[in-house]
Amino acid sequence: MVCLALVFWFSGSVHALQLTDDRGVTVVLPRAPQRIVSLLPSLTETVCELGRCQNLVGVDRYSNYPASVQKLPQVGGGLDPNIEMIVALKPDVVLLATSSRAGDRLQALGLKVVALEPRSHADVQRVMLKLGQLLEVPDAARIWRAIDAGVSAAAQSLPAGVRGTRVYFEVNQGPYAASESSFIGETLTRLGAKNIVPAKLGPFPKLNPEYIVRANPDLIMVGQRSADGLQARPGWQGIRALREQRICIFPTEEANVLVRPGPRMAEGARLMARCLLDKAPKGAKP
Repeated sequence: MVCLALVFWFSGSVHALQLTDDRGVTVVLPRAPQRIVSLLPSLTETVCELGRCQNLVGVDRYSNYPASVQKLPQVGGGLDPNIEMIVALKPDVVLLATSSRAGDRLQALGLKVVALEPRSHADVQRVMLKLGQLLEVPDAARIWRAIDAGVSAAAQSLPAGVRGTRVYFEVNQGPYAASESSFIGETLTRLGAKNIVPAKLGPFPKLNPEYIVRANPDLIMVGQRSADGLQARPGWQGIRALREQRICIFPTEEANVLVRPGPRMAEGARLMARCLLDKAPKGAKP
């Protein structure tokens, strides 16, 4: 009987899933999760792009794409999730950002937690492959190749005259910006633009508004939610981009595409390319 039990244990462990998340924590699951709660919109979108949308049983309040996830139970935000509601959904795994404070509490209640937080293009590729491993999707790399090709195509669609345009991309009021080291900044670089926020400040730094005034960008990209009151910010009336009306205000749906590091990054690149084509001063130099 002991030998038989060992055989069953060994055969089961062969099919166990094991991966190391962005906390450096190794997570072991007996099989691919059939019930998933996602607390980060980019992870929700990636799960669906990998063909496992039907395995989602709950999402955070900001996950709204694809449309089918809007019918799922909402369990709060990534930073303030409803722990009791998550436990009641009996997930095999909870996906969340490394910045979420809920991970330890969920683990203490016996739930499996995988923390992943893509910030750069390389991160998006890595997370895509990690989730492919977790969900047993063998062709996850194909999705990344399609994203990468889409970003390249957007870059190739732009004329040389917009290259070197100095861009300020505001992610959120604060103001929080997308720097050169963020996935947004990396896309801008591939499009030939010059980000006024250097990589050394971190991916999404909170800036002193005077910094943007001094940098005097040629073009501003901002979501509708953050656009109100730009002209009223002290000193901003003199910024070239505002003075010459070189500003792209993205509706909320487009802004969501732009700020989520996941499957729709190629679409985000096309939105930024369109902005550069329409609003960049012609003849910009690197």
